[in-house]
Amino acid sequence: MTETVLLVGGGGREHAVARALADSDADLYACAGNKNPGIASLAEGFETLDATNPKAVTTYAREVDATLAVVGPEAPLAAGVADALDDAGIYAFGPREQEARIETDKAFQRRFMREHDIPGCPDFETFEDMEAACDYIDEYDGDLAVKPAGLTGGKGVRVIGDQCTAEEAKEYLRDSDYDRVVLEERLVGEEFTVQAFVANGDLRVTPAVQDHKRAYEGDEGPNTGGMGSYSDSTLELPFMTEEDYGDAVDVLKATVEALDGYKGVLYGQFMLTETGPRVVEFNARFGDPEAMNTLPVLNTDFLDVLTAARDDVSLPQLSFRPKATVCKYAVPDGYPTDPESGAKVTIDESSAGEAILYYASVDQREDGIYTTTSRSYAVVGVADSITDAEEIAEGALERAGTEGLRVRHDIGKPDLVQQRVDHMEEIRGD
Repeated sequence: MTETVLLVGGGGREHAVARALADSDADLYACAGNKNPGIASLAEGFETLDATNPKAVTTYAREVDATLAVVGPEAPLAAGVADALDDAGIYAFGPREQEARIETDKAFQRRFMREHDIPGCPDFETFEDMEAACDYIDEYDGDLAVKPAGLTGGKGVRVIGDQCTAEEAKEYLRDSDYDRVVLEERLVGEEFTVQAFVANGDLRVTPAVQDHKRAYEGDEGPNTGGMGSYSDSTLELPFMTEEDYGDAVDVLKATVEALDGYKGVLYGQFMLTETGPRVVEFNARFGDPEAMNTLPVLNTDFLDVLTAARDDVSLPQLSFRPKATVCKYAVPDGYPTDPESGAKVTIDESSAGEAILYYASVDQREDGIYTTTSRSYAVVGVADSITDAEEIAEGALERAGTEGLRVRHDIGKPDLVQQRVDHMEEIRGD
């Protein structure tokens, strides 16, 4: 039987999922609030709708006779879209609303880790009273990370001693309209991500990836949804050991066991510290951009993962090509604080060359594709080494031109990767 898969979401991450399914024996349909031209070119149909409206998504799923669904972004998961699809008899690869709280409610996430003795949890306190939170900042002996409890698109965190002073953090809290915040010890080290496919009690892990949240080169500027990322030809990154990777996987295993019944992707963001990996956060879906590093090197048919999850059998063992990847996002000038929309996107599959092109938040008009106020597109180089993969990605950007756009050209370059290695050696005293 040919499966009919509904993909919910229209970003770069979902374009990566669509590509992963394009060569499978499946009919692909998609729905999102924005029409992604890359996804639309791969799908049998694309419906523009509110992806956080469970009824609208379920109605479209029934119209196309979907046998499976993949829910990409966090907002539909938080809105209960996976619940509605499951309840309609359409298996959704994505956690139900309650299980998605591992991402959507950071206060729950930390309490859950503490209650279940999951390793890697930093010291933390949660607050509903912002003045009490400010008092805690004054009293705490050390630097803190200030995290809104709810979803902020990766842009709500402030780290004292890195991004702001204690006084600036208190001003941030007082000026905010957050109803709850988490204050936790500042973790020092190198961040990395390990993503896992989870269903039926099984967990299958993918290679580690390092994202770059800061807007500007040299890790300067405000946080963003992610300016780009890289992975190596092994499961680990150059600044990691096999033991570091294994310790991170053990955290994911303990989390899945405690969640009991979780399905979908579990994303663990870690800080590799002097004492090993600590948990920065969990996400209940693929990372964006990290999905664009992982899925292009996945040898295993992603559809086989989905059908095994639905059919309540063991997930297939995953196989990956031994290749490095570098992903670079092109974003509108002014992003993320004051983005300018309306620049024409000049890249296409042809000018991307060897690089893989993933469209994200763009506006397709009769005379071409234009930027919106969010990340526009990503290019991914895949090669034997990080250096070679970076050159492929950079070459695509040079050929296409980036007028009206901005790119972090330093991502994946040898100097920046070596800085990560040197930083970890310094932290470990090597």
